[in-house]
Amino acid sequence: MTILTVEKITPDNVAAACQLAVQPHQKKFVAPVAVSLAEAYTQPEIAWPRVIAADGEPVAFVMGRFDPAAELDFFRCGIWRLNVGACVQGRGYGRFAVETVLDEARRRGEKVATVLWLPGDDGPERFYLKLGFQPTGQTHHGEVVGRIEL
Repeated sequence: MTILTVEKITPDNVAAACQLAVQPHQKKFVAPVAVSLAEAYTQPEIAWPRVIAADGEPVAFVMGRFDPAAELDFFRCGIWRLNVGACVQGRGYGRFAVETVLDEARRRGEKVATVLWLPGDDGPERFYLKLGFQPTGQTHHGEVVGRIEL
């Protein structure tokens, strides 16, 4: 049985995290991990970056966003980024990563979480819908805003 763990980004795992890459046809839907980590570094008060490891090996990167003061309600709590390694997709690591952020949101007392996605045939919409996110009818810079009750 595979053991999944959630790890903070450290000097010991940052390089491995940055090596995680999605499938080539998915690159237009999510920023590379290094870009996400740069954003997290410049906004540490709201960014919650984590590596998901399977039996000690990094398989996914997820970054939550927790900004109760955000002007736009859909930026207050939710999934900011999700990158699952191209060679390990379809094994439940993405679901585990999303649940990790939702668990952290619950721990912080949040009642709702959001995610934004670009629509498209190879995009993550089906994945997020399957996890229970529902489109709100809002968009932001062409991205669909999805919401889930916690």
